Amino acid sequence: MLEIKNLSVSYGAISALHGISLSVSDGKIVTLIGANGAGKTTALKTISGLLKPKSGEIVYNGKDISNLPPHQIVARGISHVPEGRMIFANLTVLENLQLGAYLQRDKKIVRDEMENVSKLFPRLREREQQIAGTLSGGEQQMLAIGRALMSKPKLLLLDEPSLGLAPLLVKSIFEKIVEINRQQGLTILLVEQNANLALEISHFGYVLETGKVTLEGESAALRQNPKVKSAYLGG
Repeated sequence: MLEIKNLSVSYGAISALHGISLSVSDGKIVTLIGANGAGKTTALKTISGLLKPKSGEIVYNGKDISNLPPHQIVARGISHVPEGRMIFANLTVLENLQLGAYLQRDKKIVRDEMENVSKLFPRLREREQQIAGTLSGGEQQMLAIGRALMSKPKLLLLDEPSLGLAPLLVKSIFEKIVEINRQQGLTILLVEQNANLALEISHFGYVLETGKVTLEGESAALRQNPKVKSAYLGG
């Protein structure tokens, strides 16, 4: 579904990604793990059009999307849940969700997606009229994921969904990620510092170090890899 070929990205004179290549198969959860500053968030921002590559290709469903603006990338079926959630804090929960469907012209699809999100996260239905900025961290993460699902994506980019959440909430959010993948068949590219959890729920993984892919493989195999264990799993 997604293939990244020799992608390099810079912030001015500072190079953030150095010719990385990776692929995401249809219906799978693929994870990028690595330390802070490894380039994980940069990779997701470039896929969703928020950053422009210096060189390389981003091929989605057989077409190069490297230079498309973000709204066209969303229209093609890629939705991004950014690091730090980035909800519209001054709007209600309902308004945030409606904005997630801003490209969708079919009102029935919008209603159906709203229903799906409400089933997935019943708390959001309870808090529809609440100002989003007053939600707890876990509820805001649910809202950020729900808003992304409102565009009816085929590929979901998730950036650090566990960030700043209590362990019990992290477990709950990751269970929902697995549910979205299994029940909806949604393909997911997950960036996560909690490498143990990320490798537990994903099918395939890549290790990013200072802007380069240093390891890749089936997630179960990566969890047993001595280098991964010592660097990321506390083993």
